[in-house]
Amino acid sequence: MALPASPTALDLRTYDDLLAMPEDGNRYELIFGEIVMSAAPKTKHQRASMALSATLQNYVVTHRVGELFAAPTDVKFSIYSVVQPDLIFVGRERAHIVTENFIDGAPDLVIEILSPSNRAQDLVKKAALYAQHGVTEYWIVDPESETISINLLRGGQYIEVPNRGGIAHSTVLPGLGVPAADIFSVP
Repeated sequence: MALPASPTALDLRTYDDLLAMPEDGNRYELIFGEIVMSAAPKTKHQRASMALSATLQNYVVTHRVGELFAAPTDVKFSIYSVVQPDLIFVGRERAHIVTENFIDGAPDLVIEILSPSNRAQDLVKKAALYAQHGVTEYWIVDPESETISINLLRGGQYIEVPNRGGIAHSTVLPGLGVPAADIFSVP
């Protein structure tokens, strides 16, 4: 996947610029030197996030394999790219990248839940960013189509792992199968 066009060197924003953004209730990220604002997520997005959090946290705690974080947790890839994925998993072997203020480097697994306002950004820019920095597994969760797409990094590109029987299977978290129907069911 080719990297998206980025701002010229004179226009690049840094982590310091991101930290200087106002505390106005908006979520700001820095992608390839460009500050991007995300709208507040809709309830369908939040339901999926909560269901995934519960499922993954149960797995992570039961198997004692690492830590799970939720937005807004900064993942700092460089001074030009700092994002807040919806969910982030860092394996026990890489716990050293978890600092007090942010995750410093590529997590093992990142989950983005698509919203109408961020769809293109998550599918193109963030996918390129995650691949470039070596995020092993990238999940794309789409509340509109009620699907979970797990993508595994191979040769610098993401290859989709086929779902079996409506269940998304993780490679980073062996034995974890997530039925899409469970994530998108309304109580």
